[in-house]
Amino acid sequence: MAKTVKANLKMKLKGGQANASPPVGSTLGQYGVNMMDFINPFNEATKDMMGQNVTVHIAVYEDKTMDFRVVGIPTDDRIRAELGIQKGSGKPNSEKLDKKLTQAQLTKIAEEKAKDMNADDIESIKRMVAGTARSMGVEIAG
Repeated sequence: MAKTVKANLKMKLKGGQANASPPVGSTLGQYGVNMMDFINPFNEATKDMMGQNVTVHIAVYEDKTMDFRVVGIPTDDRIRAELGIQKGSGKPNSEKLDKKLTQAQLTKIAEEKAKDMNADDIESIKRMVAGTARSMGVEIAG
């Protein structure tokens, strides 16, 4: 018989650097989950992403156990890192950034995100990444 889910949580944490302080401690503590059952496996699973923001989805069950899934580095973080910018445009429809994302950069980001997306076709993933870039005020070259 399947376990009953008590809560579905989503947090952004630094890879390999989770600890018992907020947001982990306060979020998991309110559901009675032993936070060390999350912290140690999470840090081990994300040690190759040390210091990078990653999104983690946590399912907390009625018996105070939990499962988690690391989604990975957000698309906007990947775009900012690829272009070497701090933030996107505050008015993306009227004020574009002077840096453009090349087709090679777009393909690279799409291939990195492929395991996190719900699409198999790399062209579909490229369109999703391009949409995120446009919403940041970044134009696609070519």
